[in-house]
Amino acid sequence: MKLFPKTFFYTLGLMLFIVVIAHLLLYLFTKPEWLIVSVSPNDELSFDTSLNVADYVTRTVLKALPLSLICCVVISIACSFVFSGKITVPIKQIGAVTEQMARMERDVACKINSKDEIGILADNINHLYKSLLSAIESLEIEKQRVSESERSKADFLRAASHELKTPVTALNATLENMILGVGKYKDYDTYLPECREMTGRLADMIHDILETSKAGMSAENEEAVEVDLSELLSSLCEPYMLIAKAKGTVFRLGLPDSFVAAMPPQMFGKAVSNILANAVAYTEPGRTVSVYFDGRNILIENECVPIPKEALRHISLPFYRPDFARDRDKGGNGLGLYIIDTLLRSMDISYSFRPMEEPQGMRFTIHL
Repeated sequence: MKLFPKTFFYTLGLMLFIVVIAHLLLYLFTKPEWLIVSVSPNDELSFDTSLNVADYVTRTVLKALPLSLICCVVISIACSFVFSGKITVPIKQIGAVTEQMARMERDVACKINSKDEIGILADNINHLYKSLLSAIESLEIEKQRVSESERSKADFLRAASHELKTPVTALNATLENMILGVGKYKDYDTYLPECREMTGRLADMIHDILETSKAGMSAENEEAVEVDLSELLSSLCEPYMLIAKAKGTVFRLGLPDSFVAAMPPQMFGKAVSNILANAVAYTEPGRTVSVYFDGRNILIENECVPIPKEALRHISLPFYRPDFARDRDKGGNGLGLYIIDTLLRSMDISYSFRPMEEPQGMRFTIHL
């Protein structure tokens, strides 16, 4: 039986029971006493005339009893109906709203008209549904993030296989021609060192690919700690200052006495190292590499030929090299900026990489 008829019949039965008991007691209390005859010591009989009044009252009450009973029954039915409606209507409303919630309809909530148990239940359902929607949104965001990550990994593997295919094919063709003794490839003294250089470049490329594939995972696993970036950047710049000096490049370092921030130090250091390596590598002798703070931003600038805007759109793609540096021997393997982008995104650190007008060059800005 549903809640409404159950509550209705329960309250109706209770009220009818009370009505019957009330009228039964009324009947018993107003029941007429029979004629009492009293005998005096002188053997005289006497009659109590008040019995006539009681009998009159009894007859009057008994005459009104059916009408009173009918009125009480009608009132009981009406009260039971109203009471049952007051109890079950809020529950019906909660049931209708929860059906909408089950269909994941947005912007639905139970109306709270009281502070009793039903009102508390409605409020708890509202909080539960909001938490459920929030959890679903978080799962959708995480699902999208994982999907993008998987797509990025697949694209990276396809690009890596394509990059490895070319040198492997060239190495295989050179070795096969040497084995067959075809033309100039009979000169082993010339082509064996070339084959060794090819294998060295392949080994370096494979190492970079493996390091890149582990970069995002390592950044997610490393905990953020308080780091003095002035001290960290000073230690990171030391080897590149020596490289720049050997090339004849000017390396300017301007850091505050102390700058503390919370971040994963190893991954941040790896990202900055890649930025410094690119800056030093692409700066001609006599030109300048500068590292300094601007407020809460770290700026790494190098004077060079600016990268075209068209190339900047694709600069963070794996194995991408701008047109003026497509040569693998001079332009690198195209993984440097991809590694930087992967690491900084994994640490939720925003950055910008834009050309400078005066002096001409490129500026890498890390926003802390």
